Amino acid sequence: MSSAYTKSLQRLIEEFGKLPGVGPKTAGRLAFYVLKTEPTEAMKLAEAIKDVKTKIKRCRKCFNLSEGELCQICSDNRRDKSTICVVEQPKDVIAIEKTGECNWVYHVLEGHIAPLEGVEPEDLTIEELVERIRKGGVKEVVMATNPNMNGDGTALYISSLLKGSGVKITRLARGLPTGSSIEYSNTKILTDAIIGRQKFE
Repeated sequence: MSSAYTKSLQRLIEEFGKLPGVGPKTAGRLAFYVLKTEPTEAMKLAEAIKDVKTKIKRCRKCFNLSEGELCQICSDNRRDKSTICVVEQPKDVIAIEKTGECNWVYHVLEGHIAPLEGVEPEDLTIEELVERIRKGGVKEVVMATNPNMNGDGTALYISSLLKGSGVKITRLARGLPTGSSIEYSNTKILTDAIIGRQKFE
């Protein structure tokens, strides 16, 4: 990089350049924006980044993002705790919640089973999910893993573990295109998939 940059500015550009989808030009624009903005505004950004890294942890029950022992959804007594929606990532919870159609609680797997990538069932929170169901009170498990090979394989594995548990297992309707991701789905399509969920077989 050109020596015309000061060391601190060069470092900031390099750090912005590590963000996904941010090329050298965009990284430079972001760095100069921070440089030109008022110190108090720039420090708000720095504090927000610090808070995300120091305050956010996993909910001890569902593994969603939280700043306390339990996330806002698990600690909400108005939620239907008898229905657990199983998703791969916290981003999927956000996408599903945007539909406004759900009053259930969630379980975040923190990924999907992918042996070729070295991800086995024990690397996910599947055991914790099964334990939640063993404790009783759960009537339905909604499989909302991504509609692709890894997502379907993960859902099938979990459903095999839950056979004989007496819990109804459903999956989102196939209004979701095969091979897609929950987090990028159109809200209307996702709403239809939630309403039209069907028995998982």
